[in-house]
Amino acid sequence: MDKTLYDAVIIGGGPAGLNAALMLGRARKKAVVIDEGKPRNRVTREAHGFLTRDGIPPGELRRLAKEQIVRYPGITFIEEAVQSAAGADGHFQITTAKGITLRSKKLLFTVGMKDQPLNIPGLTEVYGRSAFVCPYCDGWELRDEPLVIISRGADAMHFIPLISGWTDRFTLCTNGPDGLTDADREDLRQHGVPLHDAKIRSIESEDGIVRQIVLEDGTAISCRGIFFRPDLAIGSNLPQSLGCQVTETGTIIVDELGRTTVPGVFSAGDAVTMRHQAIAAASSGAMAAAALNNELNLEAWRRNG
Repeated sequence: MDKTLYDAVIIGGGPAGLNAALMLGRARKKAVVIDEGKPRNRVTREAHGFLTRDGIPPGELRRLAKEQIVRYPGITFIEEAVQSAAGADGHFQITTAKGITLRSKKLLFTVGMKDQPLNIPGLTEVYGRSAFVCPYCDGWELRDEPLVIISRGADAMHFIPLISGWTDRFTLCTNGPDGLTDADREDLRQHGVPLHDAKIRSIESEDGIVRQIVLEDGTAISCRGIFFRPDLAIGSNLPQSLGCQVTETGTIIVDELGRTTVPGVFSAGDAVTMRHQAIAAASSGAMAAAALNNELNLEAWRRNG
């Protein structure tokens, strides 16, 4: 057992966790970042929309971040999974999968989200190469290309006007019942958006680049890119095990400072929002770390008064 009482344990080493560690290191706090090294964006070759780092490989972004963070002696890293979390504000205990036990005053969950199995044949082969989930991250590279949008219902009707800013050459495939209203279908018809509700038989590709989507009814749709809405789950159930409340969509409920419903427990990044962008996650981590640090300083001030 590590006998150190850390100011904070940060669970999750993506942009949110790393920026939180940077903030706490600069605030002269002792914190440890625990991450198992399996980020959701490891399938992606480039990260976009991150000021001064547009187009950087996600792994390189993490490497540079750690290189800068380790300059602050209060921050350490452990690469493995966390098995359990227990305790209360000021006295938390974390145990890793290899049996390392850590004690901390505060917890910060930056556990992100994880993809559920991709149940469309051929989607795994193109995910992160020519099939993406966020046009702000990857729309520029597919501008003016023929695309297929895999979505349904209200999500589809939100996504289609958005994607039209990058290309007007796209087809909607709902991969089963479309979940659309008559007004939705009329809207698509007026804008000339082809709609297919047959199940997808396969996605055919070459070296990760999609060539066509084949439906169960035999229709073949040529395209050069795909945007789809993945099924996601929170990256860890540890926040719920401590009593943190979550929304119907599975995100952790936090206030504007990143405080969860459990005293002493904070959360940031993709785990607390449906807006999944690296720069937004990093900002969220910084703000939560600042709030966590403020609590620590105020508690110490009161003890010493």
